[in-house]
Amino acid sequence: MSIATALRRVSATRYATPLREGGSLPGLVEADDSGLYVTKFRGAGQGPLALVAEVIVGELARAVGLPVPEQVIVAIDPALGLAEPDPEIQDLIVASSGENLGVDFLPGAAGYSAALGWTPDPLLAAEVVWLDALATNVDRTARNPNLLLWHDQLWLIDHGATLYLQHRGLRPVEQASRPFPQIAEHVLLAAAGSITAADERLAPQIDRALLASIADLVPADWFGADPAQTYVEYLARRLEPPRHFVQEAEDARASA
Repeated sequence: MSIATALRRVSATRYATPLREGGSLPGLVEADDSGLYVTKFRGAGQGPLALVAEVIVGELARAVGLPVPEQVIVAIDPALGLAEPDPEIQDLIVASSGENLGVDFLPGAAGYSAALGWTPDPLLAAEVVWLDALATNVDRTARNPNLLLWHDQLWLIDHGATLYLQHRGLRPVEQASRPFPQIAEHVLLAAAGSITAADERLAPQIDRALLASIADLVPADWFGADPAQTYVEYLARRLEPPRHFVQEAEDARASA
């Protein structure tokens, strides 16, 4: 599947409200296209690397047909923070001058919970588990599903905790086949169909050219010590057979 050659760009015109979830202090921001975006700030404690993961894994999910809200680049003028009474938010906006990540706001969406009585499609659930096993997502658990229900559709959000090894430096040769036992905590395991079948559907859609085009969507100054090519190499190696993460996920599903 082809993807856009660039993320759409907007400029923030108003900081609407903070979304005090997690430690990154995302905010709901209105932009010059009249859209509302959940904005992830480069100046937040997790830094730009969380935005790198958001873009790469979010757009990889989109490329294989999984439902992800549109991601855009949000230009932030530090003057936007002058009207904010909260000094923490003022500091965050000033520290985030320049390019930030916006995720399309889904009005009226509900956070997914098994307690809602809504049953995910087993094929979709398996594909989400597969993606998260590939991308080493430590943050799709019952405690924090990072899934929304909107118009009777499950949507994937918040991929900033994926590719977590990047924070100590990605070493593709050494790390690509490293076990990911945290997949056993995935919120959709019990609802998922065959992860092996999901692998057969999704893995053939991804090659190095696709991974490179996705990595190229990330603004260059968001990367740390590891350049875009290192992320391409890491994910490409994880996709080389035998894909151990698939069997790990299958074993976890059998125990769920």
